[in-house]
Amino acid sequence: MTPSANNPQDRRRFFRSLGGYGPVRRPPWTGDDLIDRCTRCDACIEACPEGVLHRGSGGFPEIRFDQEGCTLCGDCVESCEADVFDIRREAFPWHARVQPSCLALSRIHCQSCQDACDWGAIRFPPEFGRPPRPRIDIDACTGCGACQAQCPNDSILMATDQEALDAV
Repeated sequence: MTPSANNPQDRRRFFRSLGGYGPVRRPPWTGDDLIDRCTRCDACIEACPEGVLHRGSGGFPEIRFDQEGCTLCGDCVESCEADVFDIRREAFPWHARVQPSCLALSRIHCQSCQDACDWGAIRFPPEFGRPPRPRIDIDACTGCGACQAQCPNDSILMATDQEALDAV
């Protein structure tokens, strides 16, 4: 990925990738205008019952799925006085992707991602002659990160379609 000289967001993503860091993940229902509109008051971070919102670079909120996923409860939206959130948007622009390191793909019984998915987006349909493998229904996946947080092998990645293409 080559950064656009005129877009600071592209440059930032590029330099983060050089440092081995993944893309910055913003709270649900926010867009590219978050940095322009956010006052960095931390109200959304403090309101988040799951604790997935954190103060990130520059003091702007970021979402991390280290321990929990986002339930899309809307408490962050209710707490924001800067009107950064727009619930007419899709909550997240990314979806879950299963990586080759998945235990189930190595014929080890694990379905923790399916158990964590309240949306029913991950299934393990039976397969004749082999253990079931995870299948993700992209249309049902909200990108909430619950599956990523519960994966014992860190084999779930949240990726946009472009990020998935860049990784190939």
